[in-house]
This record gives sequence, C-alpha cells and structure tokens, in this order.
Amino acid sequence: MKLLQIDSSILGENSVSRSVTAAAVDQLQKAHPGIEVTYRDLVADPLPHLTLPALGDSTVVDEFLASDIVVIGAPMYNFTLSSQLKAWIDRILIAGKTFAYDPEGAKGLAGDKRVIVAIARGGFYGMESPAAQAEHLETYLLTVFGFIGIKPEIIIAEGIAIGPEQRQTALTTALAHAGQLQAA
Repeated sequence: MKLLQIDSSILGENSVSRSVTAAAVDQLQKAHPGIEVTYRDLVADPLPHLTLPALGDSTVVDEFLASDIVVIGAPMYNFTLSSQLKAWIDRILIAGKTFAYDPEGAKGLAGDKRVIVAIARGGFYGMESPAAQAEHLETYLLTVFGFIGIKPEIIIAEGIAIGPEQRQTALTTALAHAGQLQAA
C-alpha cells in the first residue's frame, strides 16, 4: 500500500495544516503497518506554474495515481488554495489519466483512491458563517476531486488567526480528527 503526503503551507513548523497532515499520516501508518510513504513539500520543492511543455512530464500524475491514499495539507490563502497546491493540482487533472469526456460529460478515472485534506483557515468560513460566501478552498477541492471521481475526507481547523486560544482549540480538534482516521 502506498501513501502520498502533500504539504503546501509556507509557515513551516508553525503550520497548522502541516501538523494535521503529519498526525493523519502517523495514524494511517499505525492502521497500515508497512505502508510506503512518499512525501512532497510543495514549498521546499515547488512545481513551476503549468506550461505547455510541462504537460508532457507525467511524474506528478504518475505519483498520484500510484498512491492508494493521498493526504494533503491545504491552508487557505486569500480565500482559496495556495499557488503551490494549485500547481500540483494542475498536474494531476490530466485528460485520459484522471478524467475523460464521453457523450454524457466528464467521467472521473481516479476514484479508486482515498484522499484526506487538512484545511487550515484563519477565520470562520463554514456554511453557517457570515463569511461562507468567501470560502473558495474547500468548495474548490471538493469540486476538483469530485471531477476525477474522488470524494475527499475533509479535516478543518478554522479560526486559527483569531487568537492563541482559538488556534489551539482548532488545532486540538483537527488533530483529534486525524487521530481517529480508520483504515479503509
């Protein structure tokens, strides 16, 4: 069994999403002894923005397709995902590999894997929040992964910029969620 861990926060050791992905991977390693983990840090080793010549390089999509489980750290920057994570997503949405079109429309081809996304948001953007309409990270990721046939599991730590107490509460809750991930 193979697991791919993706981190995209620029905050290093101060990153909530990195803490949650690490906890999720730790839990999954306990659930699946011997699981092979590949780690990709999109900040330390960034992918350039997508260009036509880059479309020919299948390294990233092949790495994604070879994984049974993918754990993604997704901090919210300016109401959406980081450009580092966007560059990675641009390389996994590949016609003929992760999706295809037929007369009925798009068909996801990557539905055989589990995707767990750790979202970190500075404010409160949940459905019940007055700022919900400004949330373009969770909705984007649900759309993108749904497009390729995957319903991701989402772990959210929000309100982390409100103050130290709220940050700790959000982190504790998200880490507890990550610690309860079951083998699938």
